[in-house]
Amino acid sequence: MYIAITFLIAILALLLVFWGVRVLLSGSWVMGFLRGSVGLIFFGLALWIVLVAADVFSYRNLALEHSVGIVSFRKITEQQYEVKFSDADGISQKFELHGDQWQLDARMLKWQGPLARWGVQPAYRLDRLSGRYLTLQDERARERSVHQIDGTNYGVDVWQFVRGVDKTLSFVDAVYGSATFLPMEDGAVYDVRISHSGLLARPLNQQASSALDGWK
Repeated sequence: MYIAITFLIAILALLLVFWGVRVLLSGSWVMGFLRGSVGLIFFGLALWIVLVAADVFSYRNLALEHSVGIVSFRKITEQQYEVKFSDADGISQKFELHGDQWQLDARMLKWQGPLARWGVQPAYRLDRLSGRYLTLQDERARERSVHQIDGTNYGVDVWQFVRGVDKTLSFVDAVYGSATFLPMEDGAVYDVRISHSGLLARPLNQQASSALDGWK
């Protein structure tokens, strides 16, 4: 679905480039300045649409609940962990988190009205991995850590735009999906899954299960 949307946006961008070329090359140059300005506007609009298409393409279709990655922890020292995140494509990243708990956030685009009735599924893109301390005193005084999971940056942020206009766009909502803060523990491994309601994490080994039992 999002490949098709990207393709349609790209076609629109190509049409704008074609019209821009026609404006620049047609007729005499008596009105050259005006034609040049209009042509450049077409080119600029085409570039903007291409960037929008690229940003939309970076989102993934969400039809059913599925795993988005595996998070594992290695303790460096007290309240400091090396975190390895392996996404669904097998691409791994390593981060350093400070604190007692961790959380993974995702950006979600949820379609409303006719688009939802036509079966267009929500889309998501993993966003941030962060650490948190249990006590308010530590949270205020000690080093905090937040890391970008998906570094995609095309200069156009569709999600932020939709979130900024709030209720103006009745056909789409931009929301955060966040896994509940869960305990970090040496050797713990979690499976992070996503559904229409957001992210959730499940323990994959005894260290993670024991950490959850002790935390509850």
